[in-house]
Amino acid sequence: MTSEKILTSRLKINKAKLALLEKLSNAVGVSGCEDEVREIVIEEIKPYVDEYNVDAMGNVLAVKHASIKNALRVMFAAHMDEVGFMLVGEDDKGIFAFEPVGGIDERQLVAKPVVAGKDHIAGVIGAKPIHLASAEEKCHPVPMDSLRIDVSPANSGRLKIGDFATFATRFQLSGDSLFGKALDDRLGVASLIELTKKKADHLEILFAFTVQEEIGLRGARVAAYNFNPDLAFVVDSTPAFDFPAYEPGVENSRYNCRLGFGPAIYIADAGTLSDPRLIRFLTKIAEENHIPFQFRQPGGGGTDAGAIHLTRTGVPAVSISVPGRYAHSSILHAKVKDWENTLALLEAILNNVDRSILAEER
Repeated sequence: MTSEKILTSRLKINKAKLALLEKLSNAVGVSGCEDEVREIVIEEIKPYVDEYNVDAMGNVLAVKHASIKNALRVMFAAHMDEVGFMLVGEDDKGIFAFEPVGGIDERQLVAKPVVAGKDHIAGVIGAKPIHLASAEEKCHPVPMDSLRIDVSPANSGRLKIGDFATFATRFQLSGDSLFGKALDDRLGVASLIELTKKKADHLEILFAFTVQEEIGLRGARVAAYNFNPDLAFVVDSTPAFDFPAYEPGVENSRYNCRLGFGPAIYIADAGTLSDPRLIRFLTKIAEENHIPFQFRQPGGGGTDAGAIHLTRTGVPAVSISVPGRYAHSSILHAKVKDWENTLALLEAILNNVDRSILAEER
Protein backbone atom coordinates (compact mmCIF):
# COMPACT_ATOMS: atom_id res chain seq x y z
CA MET A 1 0.00 0.00 0.00
CA THR A 2 1.41 3.40 -0.94
CA SER A 3 1.80 6.19 1.60
CA GLU A 4 -0.89 8.12 -0.29
CA LYS A 5 -3.40 5.30 0.19
CA ILE A 6 -2.44 4.96 3.86
CA LEU A 7 -3.11 8.66 4.44
CA THR A 8 -6.39 8.54 2.56
CA SER A 9 -7.71 5.59 4.50
CA ARG A 10 -6.66 7.07 7.83
CA LEU A 11 -7.82 10.63 7.32
CA LYS A 12 -10.96 10.37 5.21
CA ILE A 13 -13.51 13.02 6.12
CA ASN A 14 -16.21 10.87 7.69
CA LYS A 15 -19.63 11.67 9.14
CA ALA A 16 -18.21 12.38 12.59
CA LYS A 17 -15.75 14.99 11.26
CA LEU A 18 -18.46 16.62 9.16
CA ALA A 19 -20.82 16.69 12.15
CA LEU A 20 -18.13 18.43 14.21
CA LEU A 21 -17.52 21.02 11.49
CA GLU A 22 -21.27 21.62 11.16
CA LYS A 23 -21.59 22.15 14.91
CA LEU A 24 -18.69 24.61 14.89
CA SER A 25 -19.89 26.48 11.81
CA ASN A 26 -23.41 26.94 13.15
CA ALA A 27 -22.17 28.16 16.55
CA VAL A 28 -22.01 31.93 17.08
CA GLY A 29 -18.56 33.25 17.90
CA VAL A 30 -18.15 36.89 16.85
CA SER A 31 -14.82 38.37 17.96
CA GLY A 32 -15.05 39.07 21.68
CA CYS A 33 -17.99 36.67 22.12
CA GLU A 34 -16.49 33.25 21.37
CA ASP A 35 -18.22 31.44 24.27
CA GLU A 36 -20.24 28.94 22.21
CA VAL A 37 -17.24 27.86 20.16
CA ARG A 38 -15.05 27.68 23.26
CA GLU A 39 -17.50 25.31 24.96
CA ILE A 40 -17.48 22.98 21.95
CA VAL A 41 -13.67 23.01 21.79
CA ILE A 42 -13.25 22.17 25.47
CA GLU A 43 -15.79 19.34 25.32
CA GLU A 44 -14.07 17.85 22.28
CA ILE A 45 -10.43 18.08 23.38
CA LYS A 46 -10.50 17.24 27.08
CA PRO A 47 -10.35 13.43 26.60
CA TYR A 48 -7.19 13.79 24.49
CA VAL A 49 -4.99 16.49 26.04
CA ASP A 50 -2.98 16.35 29.26
CA GLU A 51 -4.07 19.79 30.42
CA TYR A 52 -6.02 22.82 29.25
CA ASN A 53 -7.07 26.20 30.53
CA VAL A 54 -8.87 29.34 29.42
CA ASP A 55 -6.67 32.41 29.73
CA ALA A 56 -7.64 35.98 30.54
CA MET A 57 -8.34 36.78 26.87
CA GLY A 58 -10.58 33.72 26.39
CA ASN A 59 -8.12 31.58 24.43
CA VAL A 60 -8.29 27.83 25.01
CA LEU A 61 -4.73 26.66 25.62
CA ALA A 62 -4.10 22.91 25.69
CA VAL A 63 -0.97 20.77 25.97
CA LYS A 64 0.01 17.22 25.11
CA HIS A 65 3.23 16.54 27.01
CA ALA A 66 6.29 14.85 25.56
CA SER A 67 7.71 11.67 27.02
CA ILE A 68 11.27 13.04 26.81
CA LYS A 69 13.04 15.96 28.46
CA ASN A 70 13.76 19.20 26.60
CA ALA A 71 11.39 18.22 23.80
CA LEU A 72 10.73 20.55 20.90
CA ARG A 73 7.82 22.87 21.76
CA VAL A 74 5.53 22.98 18.72
CA MET A 75 2.56 25.34 18.69
CA PHE A 76 -0.54 24.88 16.53
CA ALA A 77 -3.01 27.77 16.42
CA ALA A 78 -6.47 28.33 14.93
CA HIS A 79 -8.85 31.18 15.69
CA MET A 80 -12.33 30.58 17.10
CA ASP A 81 -13.83 33.97 16.22
CA GLU A 82 -15.76 35.10 13.17
CA VAL A 83 -16.71 38.42 11.63
CA GLY A 84 -20.08 39.84 12.63
CA PHE A 85 -21.81 42.90 14.05
CA MET A 86 -22.32 44.81 17.29
CA LEU A 87 -25.58 46.59 18.06
CA VAL A 88 -24.79 50.23 18.79
CA GLY A 89 -28.16 51.99 18.90
CA GLU A 90 -31.91 51.32 18.82
CA ASP A 91 -33.64 53.67 16.37
CA ASP A 92 -37.08 52.29 17.01
CA LYS A 93 -38.48 49.26 18.77
CA GLY A 94 -36.59 46.27 17.40
CA ILE A 95 -34.65 48.25 14.79
CA PHE A 96 -30.96 48.54 15.63
CA ALA A 97 -28.04 50.44 14.16
CA PHE A 98 -24.90 48.32 14.09
CA GLU A 99 -21.18 48.41 13.44
CA PRO A 100 -19.07 45.69 11.81
CA VAL A 101 -16.81 43.50 13.93
CA GLY A 102 -13.96 42.51 11.63
CA GLY A 103 -13.66 43.09 7.91
CA ILE A 104 -17.07 42.41 6.36
CA ASP A 105 -17.99 42.67 2.69
CA GLU A 106 -20.73 45.28 2.99
CA ARG A 107 -21.71 44.91 -0.70
CA GLN A 108 -23.82 41.85 0.11
CA LEU A 109 -25.42 42.71 3.48
CA VAL A 110 -28.89 43.84 2.39
CA ALA A 111 -31.67 41.32 3.25
CA LYS A 112 -29.29 38.84 4.89
CA PRO A 113 -30.88 36.88 7.76
CA VAL A 114 -29.04 37.26 11.07
CA VAL A 115 -29.20 36.04 14.65
CA ALA A 116 -28.62 38.48 17.50
CA GLY A 117 -27.80 38.19 21.20
CA LYS A 118 -27.28 35.18 23.44
CA ASP A 119 -30.71 33.81 22.53
CA HIS A 120 -30.03 33.86 18.77
CA ILE A 121 -32.99 36.11 18.07
CA ALA A 122 -33.90 36.02 14.38
CA GLY A 123 -33.59 39.22 12.40
CA VAL A 124 -32.76 40.64 9.00
CA ILE A 125 -30.49 43.39 7.71
CA GLY A 126 -32.88 45.90 6.20
CA ALA A 127 -32.63 48.82 3.78
CA LYS A 128 -34.93 50.99 1.69
CA PRO A 129 -36.88 48.81 -0.81
CA ILE A 130 -35.31 48.82 -4.28
CA HIS A 131 -38.46 50.20 -5.94
CA LEU A 132 -38.29 53.25 -3.64
CA ALA A 133 -34.57 53.86 -4.21
CA SER A 134 -33.28 56.61 -6.49
CA ALA A 135 -31.45 55.77 -9.72
CA GLU A 136 -28.16 56.71 -8.07
CA GLU A 137 -28.88 54.55 -5.02
CA LYS A 138 -29.58 51.55 -7.25
CA CYS A 139 -26.09 51.81 -8.77
CA HIS A 140 -24.12 51.64 -5.52
CA PRO A 141 -23.95 49.36 -2.49
CA VAL A 142 -25.98 50.64 0.45
CA PRO A 143 -23.53 52.15 2.97
CA MET A 144 -23.47 50.30 6.24
CA ASP A 145 -24.56 53.32 8.26
CA SER A 146 -27.83 53.30 6.26
CA LEU A 147 -28.53 49.66 7.14
CA ARG A 148 -30.35 48.39 10.21
CA ILE A 149 -30.89 45.04 11.91
CA ASP A 150 -34.63 44.46 12.32
CA VAL A 151 -35.69 41.87 14.92
CA SER A 152 -39.33 43.07 15.22
CA PRO A 153 -40.85 45.15 18.06
CA ALA A 154 -41.73 42.01 20.04
CA ASN A 155 -38.02 41.28 20.54
CA SER A 156 -36.92 44.82 21.33
CA GLY A 157 -36.51 44.25 25.07
CA ARG A 158 -34.54 41.05 24.59
CA LEU A 159 -31.53 42.85 23.11
CA LYS A 160 -29.31 45.65 24.35
CA ILE A 161 -26.62 47.92 23.02
CA GLY A 162 -23.35 45.97 22.85
CA ASP A 163 -24.95 42.65 21.93
CA PHE A 164 -23.43 40.79 19.01
CA ALA A 165 -25.08 39.51 15.83
CA THR A 166 -23.94 37.38 12.94
CA PHE A 167 -25.25 35.70 9.81
CA ALA A 168 -27.92 33.03 10.23
CA THR A 169 -26.42 30.79 7.52
CA ARG A 170 -26.65 27.06 8.29
CA PHE A 171 -23.93 24.61 7.33
CA GLN A 172 -24.52 22.20 4.47
CA LEU A 173 -22.63 19.61 2.44
CA SER A 174 -23.38 19.58 -1.29
CA GLY A 175 -21.51 16.97 -3.29
CA ASP A 176 -17.83 17.53 -2.52
CA SER A 177 -18.40 21.11 -1.34
CA LEU A 178 -18.75 22.58 2.13
CA PHE A 179 -20.95 25.66 2.55
CA GLY A 180 -21.30 27.56 5.81
CA LYS A 181 -20.66 30.71 7.75
CA ALA A 182 -17.46 31.13 9.76
CA LEU A 183 -15.60 28.31 7.99
CA ASP A 184 -12.87 30.94 8.35
CA ASP A 185 -11.69 29.60 10.70
CA ARG A 186 -13.87 26.77 12.01
CA LEU A 187 -12.09 24.60 9.44
CA GLY A 188 -8.89 25.34 11.35
CA VAL A 189 -10.55 24.79 14.73
CA ALA A 190 -11.95 21.42 13.61
CA SER A 191 -8.51 20.48 12.26
CA LEU A 192 -6.79 21.24 15.56
CA ILE A 193 -9.42 19.25 17.46
CA GLU A 194 -8.68 16.26 15.22
CA LEU A 195 -4.95 16.80 15.77
CA THR A 196 -5.34 16.51 19.55
CA LYS A 197 -6.30 12.86 18.98
CA LYS A 198 -2.89 12.06 17.43
CA LYS A 199 0.25 10.94 19.28
CA ALA A 200 3.74 12.40 19.00
CA ASP A 201 5.50 11.61 22.27
CA HIS A 202 8.76 13.21 21.12
CA LEU A 203 7.08 16.65 21.03
CA GLU A 204 5.59 19.03 23.54
CA ILE A 205 2.48 19.90 21.52
CA LEU A 206 0.82 23.24 22.28
CA PHE A 207 -2.68 23.91 20.98
CA ALA A 208 -4.02 27.48 20.91
CA PHE A 209 -7.66 28.03 20.00
CA THR A 210 -7.47 31.80 19.81
CA VAL A 211 -9.88 34.73 20.13
CA GLN A 212 -10.14 38.10 18.40
CA GLU A 213 -8.08 37.21 15.33
CA GLU A 214 -10.47 39.09 13.06
CA ILE A 215 -9.91 42.38 14.87
CA GLY A 216 -6.13 42.34 15.20
CA LEU A 217 -4.65 38.91 16.07
CA ARG A 218 -5.08 39.78 19.74
CA GLY A 219 -5.55 36.35 21.29
CA ALA A 220 -2.64 34.80 19.41
CA ARG A 221 -0.15 37.29 20.80
CA VAL A 222 -1.12 36.42 24.37
CA ALA A 223 -1.22 32.67 23.65
CA ALA A 224 2.24 32.63 22.10
CA TYR A 225 3.70 34.62 25.00
CA ASN A 226 2.23 32.08 27.40
CA PHE A 227 3.46 29.02 25.48
CA ASN A 228 6.88 30.37 24.41
CA PRO A 229 7.11 27.80 21.57
CA ASP A 230 10.16 26.85 19.52
CA LEU A 231 8.12 27.10 16.32
CA ALA A 232 4.51 27.53 15.27
CA PHE A 233 2.07 26.37 12.61
CA VAL A 234 -1.08 28.45 12.11
CA VAL A 235 -4.09 26.72 10.53
CA ASP A 236 -6.60 29.05 8.86
CA SER A 237 -8.75 29.55 5.77
CA THR A 238 -7.59 31.81 2.96
CA PRO A 239 -9.59 33.46 0.16
CA ALA A 240 -9.65 31.63 -3.17
CA PHE A 241 -10.18 34.04 -6.05
CA ASP A 242 -10.15 31.38 -8.72
CA PHE A 243 -12.92 32.53 -11.05
CA PRO A 244 -12.07 32.46 -14.76
CA ALA A 245 -10.75 35.76 -16.09
CA TYR A 246 -13.43 38.14 -17.34
CA GLU A 247 -11.65 38.74 -20.65
CA PRO A 248 -11.92 35.83 -23.10
CA GLY A 249 -8.61 34.07 -23.61
CA VAL A 250 -6.93 35.80 -20.64
CA GLU A 251 -5.79 33.56 -17.80
CA ASN A 252 -6.55 34.54 -14.19
CA SER A 253 -3.00 34.59 -12.82
CA ARG A 254 -3.85 36.42 -9.58
CA TYR A 255 -6.02 33.75 -8.02
CA ASN A 256 -4.39 33.89 -4.54
CA CYS A 257 -5.12 30.16 -4.23
CA ARG A 258 -7.54 27.70 -5.83
CA LEU A 259 -10.17 25.26 -4.64
CA GLY A 260 -9.27 21.63 -5.17
CA PHE A 261 -5.48 22.10 -5.16
CA GLY A 262 -4.87 21.20 -1.52
CA PRO A 263 -3.76 23.22 1.52
CA ALA A 264 -2.23 26.61 0.79
CA ILE A 265 1.21 27.20 2.32
CA TYR A 266 1.92 30.87 2.99
CA ILE A 267 5.11 32.44 1.72
CA ALA A 268 4.23 36.03 2.63
CA ASP A 269 1.23 38.17 3.54
CA ALA A 270 0.67 41.66 4.90
CA GLY A 271 1.90 40.72 8.37
CA THR A 272 4.37 37.85 7.96
CA LEU A 273 7.27 36.62 5.92
CA SER A 274 6.98 32.90 6.68
CA ASP A 275 10.08 31.22 8.01
CA PRO A 276 11.83 29.71 4.95
CA ARG A 277 12.95 26.65 6.92
CA LEU A 278 9.34 25.80 7.69
CA ILE A 279 8.26 26.41 4.08
CA ARG A 280 10.94 23.97 2.90
CA PHE A 281 9.94 21.46 5.58
CA LEU A 282 6.25 21.57 4.61
CA THR A 283 7.06 21.26 0.92
CA LYS A 284 9.30 18.25 1.56
CA ILE A 285 6.88 16.28 3.74
CA ALA A 286 3.93 17.04 1.46
CA GLU A 287 5.82 15.71 -1.55
CA GLU A 288 7.11 12.66 0.33
CA ASN A 289 3.60 11.78 1.53
CA HIS A 290 1.92 12.53 -1.82
CA ILE A 291 -0.21 15.27 -0.29
CA PRO A 292 -1.43 17.86 -2.82
CA PHE A 293 -0.53 21.42 -1.81
CA GLN A 294 -0.20 24.90 -3.26
CA PHE A 295 1.56 28.12 -2.36
CA ARG A 296 -0.69 31.03 -1.43
CA GLN A 297 0.27 33.92 -3.64
CA PRO A 298 2.00 36.65 -1.63
CA GLY A 299 -0.12 39.70 -0.91
CA GLY A 300 -2.47 41.24 1.62
CA GLY A 301 -4.39 39.72 4.48
CA GLY A 302 -2.87 37.90 7.41
CA THR A 303 -3.23 35.20 10.04
CA ASP A 304 -2.35 34.67 13.70
CA ALA A 305 1.21 34.02 12.52
CA GLY A 306 1.58 37.79 12.23
CA ALA A 307 1.36 38.12 16.01
CA ILE A 308 2.98 34.82 16.98
CA HIS A 309 6.22 35.32 15.07
CA LEU A 310 6.85 38.65 16.83
CA THR A 311 6.37 37.29 20.36
CA ARG A 312 9.17 37.38 22.94
CA THR A 313 12.46 36.92 21.04
CA GLY A 314 10.69 35.76 17.88
CA VAL A 315 9.05 32.49 16.85
CA PRO A 316 9.64 30.74 13.51
CA ALA A 317 6.13 30.48 12.05
CA VAL A 318 4.22 29.55 8.92
CA SER A 319 0.53 29.40 7.99
CA ILE A 320 -1.34 26.55 6.33
CA SER A 321 -4.81 27.37 5.05
CA VAL A 322 -7.82 25.63 3.56
CA PRO A 323 -8.86 27.60 0.44
CA GLY A 324 -12.36 29.09 0.51
CA ARG A 325 -14.40 31.33 -1.77
CA TYR A 326 -16.43 34.35 -0.57
CA ALA A 327 -14.48 35.01 2.64
CA HIS A 328 -15.88 37.49 5.17
CA SER A 329 -19.38 37.23 3.78
CA SER A 330 -22.46 35.29 4.88
CA ILE A 331 -21.19 32.02 3.41
CA LEU A 332 -17.89 30.38 2.50
CA HIS A 333 -17.42 27.60 -0.06
CA ALA A 334 -14.64 25.07 0.56
CA LYS A 335 -13.83 21.58 -0.73
CA VAL A 336 -13.87 18.38 1.32
CA LYS A 337 -10.64 17.15 -0.32
CA ASP A 338 -8.77 20.35 0.54
CA TRP A 339 -9.71 19.95 4.20
CA GLU A 340 -8.83 16.26 4.09
CA ASN A 341 -5.40 17.02 2.63
CA THR A 342 -4.85 19.74 5.22
CA LEU A 343 -5.46 17.17 7.96
CA ALA A 344 -3.01 14.83 6.23
CA LEU A 345 -0.35 17.56 6.14
CA LEU A 346 -0.87 18.38 9.83
CA GLU A 347 -0.39 14.74 10.81
CA ALA A 348 2.71 14.57 8.63
CA ILE A 349 4.07 17.54 10.59
CA LEU A 350 3.64 15.64 13.86
CA ASN A 351 5.39 12.60 12.42
CA ASN A 352 8.35 14.46 10.96
CA VAL A 353 9.10 17.71 12.76
CA ASP A 354 12.22 17.82 14.92
CA ARG A 355 14.86 20.24 16.16
CA SER A 356 17.09 19.79 13.10
CA ILE A 357 14.82 22.21 11.17
CA LEU A 358 15.93 25.09 13.39
CA ALA A 359 19.60 24.25 12.83
CA GLU A 360 19.28 24.89 9.10
CA GLU A 361 20.28 28.18 7.54
CA ARG A 362 17.38 30.47 6.90
